[in-house]
Amino acid sequence: MTRIYVGPGPLVDLGTVGETTLLRAFDGEIVIPEAVAEHVSTEPAKTNMAKLIADGVATREAAETEFEARATGMLGVEAPVVESRLLEPVLAAMDDPSDDPRDDDPAIGLVTDDRRLRTVAAGLGATVTGTFGVVVRAASEDKYLKTTQAKRIVRRIDSHGLHLTGELRAQAVGGL
Repeated sequence: MTRIYVGPGPLVDLGTVGETTLLRAFDGEIVIPEAVAEHVSTEPAKTNMAKLIADGVATREAAETEFEARATGMLGVEAPVVESRLLEPVLAAMDDPSDDPRDDDPAIGLVTDDRRLRTVAAGLGATVTGTFGVVVRAASEDKYLKTTQAKRIVRRIDSHGLHLTGELRAQAVGGL
């Protein structure tokens, strides 16, 4: 089963507007690393993240692995940071000998708005998306989430601080 690691940006952005349950649209196990959970400290995002975990939609777990040094080195940081903790399971999945290289479905997904981390993870073979990708996926996968509702969610997220350029807004809303 694909494991999908979620970063703090999407949890804060979706949690602020009460839409963390959109993560249910992914076919896989949603994982919130401890380092990420500790960074989600604003309300109502923190409460919505806790509810996501309590409802069994996501699990919270330590992401410390034997890949700590490699992850920090790849990101050019001296000590572990949230981004390197998110990169560790990506490295572990890519190093997993039980993963069939002929399988077109990566064993790992990453939901983050950090551009550098997305680039590195995609280069390693992970499936990556961001906050707005979650909304678009939910709209395309969930027959109960209408396009008009998804557009309203995008606008609410945008109005709460994750500002989009006109071009990105057109892509996010146009993709719906």
